[in-house]
Amino acid sequence: MNKIIRYVMADILRNRIVLVYTVFLFITSFSMFSLEDNTSKGLLSLLNIILIIVPLVSIIFSTIYVYNSAEFIELLVSQPLKRKTIWLSLFTGLAGSLSLAFFIGAGIPVLLYQANTTGFMMIAMGVLLSIIFAAIAMLAVVKTRDKARGIGVAILLWLYFSLLFDGLVLFLLFQFADYPLEKPMIAVAAFNPVDLGRIMILIQMDISSMMGYTGAIFKDFFGTYTGVTFSFSLMLLWIVVPVWLSAYKFNRKDL
Repeated sequence: MNKIIRYVMADILRNRIVLVYTVFLFITSFSMFSLEDNTSKGLLSLLNIILIIVPLVSIIFSTIYVYNSAEFIELLVSQPLKRKTIWLSLFTGLAGSLSLAFFIGAGIPVLLYQANTTGFMMIAMGVLLSIIFAAIAMLAVVKTRDKARGIGVAILLWLYFSLLFDGLVLFLLFQFADYPLEKPMIAVAAFNPVDLGRIMILIQMDISSMMGYTGAIFKDFFGTYTGVTFSFSLMLLWIVVPVWLSAYKFNRKDL
């Protein structure tokens, strides 16, 4: 298993797309902090990059990489290795590489300019989102044989989590504005890891007016120790469930 993980990580970290992604994050992060007199403003500007670009690159790159590795996966399956081990090794290599690329590209600048609770929270959310969307990508791949369709599904999933979810939430809130929806909306927020990450970072920055309607409703809850624990538990669940489902499907898939 370790050999497969090392091979996958070495292969991905040499990939031009990952190198360009890392350099882009690095230059963008330093630019955000350099252009702003206040480092908190730079961190807020960087937030949009983390919540939009990181999930997009993670899900699309992971989808394409797994499809392009079909022959390699078939070779591994022909060896005396458990399918579950092969799949988990591939996921670990993907998630580890994307997390490392994010940490080098955005994490190091954040630590240099904003080495506090807010900075650490932003790095943690960026790493978690990288892993989560790699897990979602692998589930999309194992469910879809056609490469073009699989990439299309990955893009649609990114659009839903990054753009459409808040619109749907706002629509529901306006439609049922006469009812007390605060507690039910906590359950709704659990269906979007991007929204959870945004809420956690902005709560640490104490900018409730910038949090959007969803985040403002839950400020009192997510700002507590219980809320932080709840959020991180949900983020971990967003990793475990897609990986388990994809491994279960791959274990029974006819290659």
